[in-house]
Amino acid sequence: MSLESQSSHADDPADTLIGRREELAVLQATIAAPPSLALVEGEAGIGKSRLVRELLAAPPVAGRRTLVGQCEQLQEPLPLSQLLDAFRQVGSTLAGVEALNPVLGALAPLVPEIAAQLPPPPPALADQGAERHRVFRAAVALLDELSPLVLVLEDVHWADTVTFDFLAFLAAHLPPHLTVILTARTETGRLPIREALARAPSGAARIVGLSPLNRPEVAQLAGRILHADPSPEVADRLYERTGGIPFVVEEVLRTFMEGSATRAIPARPEALDDLAVPVVLRDVVVQRLLTLDDDAREILNAAAVLGLVTDDRLLAKVTERGAGEIARSLASAQAVGLLHEEGGHSCFRHALAQQVVYESVPAAERRWLHLRTARALESGVGTSTAAKLAHHYRLAGRHREFVVHAEAAAETALAHGNDATAARFLLEALGAEGVPQTDRVRLALKLGRAAVDGLAHAEALPIVDRLLVTEQLSAAVRGELRFAHGRLLRQSGDARAGYVEIENAIEDLADEPALLGRALAVLAAPETITDRHMREHVARCDEATAAALRSGDRSVDVAVRITRAGLMLEQGRPESWPLIDDLLGGDELRTSSRERVRACLNWAQAALHVGRLDRAEALLAEGRRVAEQADYLRLAEVVDLVAAAVDRAAGRWDGLIDRVRRMGGADATFGAASLDSRLLHGSLLAAIGPAEEAAARFSEVIAVAEQVGAVWPLIAARTAMARLLLTMDDAGGATDHARAAVADVRAKGNWVWGAAPVVCLVEAVTARGQGSEAAELVDEFAAGLDGTDAPRAQAALLTARGALASAHDRADEAEALLGSARRVLMDAGLRYDEAQAAERLGRLRCERGEVRGGLDLEAALRLYGTMAASRDIARICRSMRQFGVPIPYPWRGGRRSLGQTLSPKEHRVAALAVAGKTNQEIANELFLSRRTVESHVSSALRKFGCGSRKDLAAMLLDVAE
Repeated sequence: MSLESQSSHADDPADTLIGRREELAVLQATIAAPPSLALVEGEAGIGKSRLVRELLAAPPVAGRRTLVGQCEQLQEPLPLSQLLDAFRQVGSTLAGVEALNPVLGALAPLVPEIAAQLPPPPPALADQGAERHRVFRAAVALLDELSPLVLVLEDVHWADTVTFDFLAFLAAHLPPHLTVILTARTETGRLPIREALARAPSGAARIVGLSPLNRPEVAQLAGRILHADPSPEVADRLYERTGGIPFVVEEVLRTFMEGSATRAIPARPEALDDLAVPVVLRDVVVQRLLTLDDDAREILNAAAVLGLVTDDRLLAKVTERGAGEIARSLASAQAVGLLHEEGGHSCFRHALAQQVVYESVPAAERRWLHLRTARALESGVGTSTAAKLAHHYRLAGRHREFVVHAEAAAETALAHGNDATAARFLLEALGAEGVPQTDRVRLALKLGRAAVDGLAHAEALPIVDRLLVTEQLSAAVRGELRFAHGRLLRQSGDARAGYVEIENAIEDLADEPALLGRALAVLAAPETITDRHMREHVARCDEATAAALRSGDRSVDVAVRITRAGLMLEQGRPESWPLIDDLLGGDELRTSSRERVRACLNWAQAALHVGRLDRAEALLAEGRRVAEQADYLRLAEVVDLVAAAVDRAAGRWDGLIDRVRRMGGADATFGAASLDSRLLHGSLLAAIGPAEEAAARFSEVIAVAEQVGAVWPLIAARTAMARLLLTMDDAGGATDHARAAVADVRAKGNWVWGAAPVVCLVEAVTARGQGSEAAELVDEFAAGLDGTDAPRAQAALLTARGALASAHDRADEAEALLGSARRVLMDAGLRYDEAQAAERLGRLRCERGEVRGGLDLEAALRLYGTMAASRDIARICRSMRQFGVPIPYPWRGGRRSLGQTLSPKEHRVAALAVAGKTNQEIANELFLSRRTVESHVSSALRKFGCGSRKDLAAMLLDVAE
């Protein structure tokens, strides 16, 4: 009987499901509309497994093929063990099936129980990522072959990262007649499973969250168990003591009844007080444990040390008891409800039961049992893995043996491409007592390599840092550790500290050309650290090339060439594209999936910086394709971030701000990604509103970027803040931020990055009558762009010159320059930038009295409208009213009406507000609270970017059909 259940006795009145009808209906709808995927989540004991059992027994599902896999609490580096466990239940289903997909042969070595029914295994692949991708494809193909099918994976909070990666892959490639049901605890923290759900087809994924039972439901459950309704006072006390967790309710009442001479329901609520919460669960399990005799209790203690599922042979070896005695003891434990039978094995009803029994064993006895278990596994009894041996030796207090097996488990994990698991084992090994210095250094070097790809920088950083401070290391070892330390610092978001640490490693790596080449290649990347000129990055790249040649290592040469291509692209040098095309077409990147993904994502970001949207989209598509095929899903966060930036530039804003809002923050895996996502969020808010929130985002990015030395986000955030202040008529504040951004560009020596800052500063200073500063800046900008191929910078130069010409009353020249800038941006596909260019040109032409200026403003309005850029729409509508240009609502091809950004209730409240009604009068007329009216008025002002009810009146007039 599972601790998740409300009851599993078929003849017990408590077996009827209490509550959960809406959740059950959602799951039934999920199964009725494949392909589909559902996550049932909630705290331990909340009834997840009970709900799934009810689902599988219900008429709409009963009779369908179902596979169930159970996740083990012990995390092992072997991937997909839970899925493979489910596949072992297939039986002879595939016998006689003709024309099976040959890829299914990849599963034959992993599931020998059905290997005879599968095609022969294909030849092994050298690339681990490709091998795993083939296994992923085979698993999906088998699920497709078995469909229509319901696949249930329970307790996925214990799954390893590889299983999470597979679930993400499966979600993106769901067979048409498959339903996947997952259960997971919520108290284990944020799980990657939600990223898997996000990859499912639109509408195919559902999350079913289970909450504790409410007071009436607890009373109903108690009545079913007690065969009589408890008094309201007893029901209330039971709810208070149990928190509404179904399992605890059951166990409290069952234990009370077993201890009661009359087996009657409690007459007074105080009768339940002896079973305190939250230790009730422990009390229940311990009381049941004490009903066993000494021999059975000793065997059950050993079973708790072994794990959730018992292994009779291993248990006999550890306890030195006969098979008969083992069987009798397990049967006794099952009789009192501590164990249940599942898949031919005795299992603890739940991990909580196992944990309580385990913790009831005296510490000295636990250590002894772990030691005996480890030695029994080493002797060949049971299924032995390095991970299991490390687990048992660690808890036995045998540090030397633990470190040996933890390192072996890490190596196994790395061989499977499971860097995160490898990093975890290495971290545990380094934390063990009495590890010799030479072993600590070796483990730390491995950790430094694994932690970068395993995303364990937060845990690895202090360990590597401490070793660098406390240990006497050789130059080569110190250099490699510093290099790893620097990469971890960069990954955590501290660009300057990471850069400096890698610089410090260079001298120590002089005799290690391969590592030296890689370290220099990192230093050649220009987008981080504010106080290094582009000349220094170019020099570092040249040094990296020489080191790669000296090493003779082709992989180092490829890494350096990738960096050189990115460095050239960030400078807008046209020769970067042949180098990129050559690398993408070469064998080196074709066979190295991880390097290909990283390269494509880095180049895509650089292509966006210079305004080559077409190449950015192509590189992003290639990076995403390889990441999915090669199972490199831990870069999904970066893929999503680059995709969002591409969509922003291309004007594909539908749902974009919600996507961006979910990125970054405290849970971001990469510090730099968190910074970029906040910058992107602020940029969208600056166009959509509210402006105050956009300014807060930019201030955050500026402060952090200054601190850590992240130059590209710093320049972009300062420029975005300046542009925002310009739209708020704060030319002075805009000038200060734009000057700071231009100073950063000048110090970096890369004027291609100066496109937006230069335009912003020129517009700000010309608005304040400081034309000489603007003219000098434009000349400097033009010289810095000589020989470059960067559409965004080219358009910026034309725009800046147009602003200068306008300021000097050379209207014809200004119009020609601004028109050329608009055409460049239009050809580049940079829709938001194009809208801004059309707005500039329209204003200039309207000021000259030209009719076509109104057409330009209308074109800008239509572009802003397709992006629902409310603040920009409000601004351009004010300009159109100023110049007497009709506002063409509704327009075709965009949002039907700006009024659609308001809900019907908000629109009604706003209309009454601009008609002169007070908030209280509106509240009385619409039967709303005054606070609700205030909220709706505030929302309307924010959505339209208005500062007053007068402005709101004009906007409502504009959008009226």
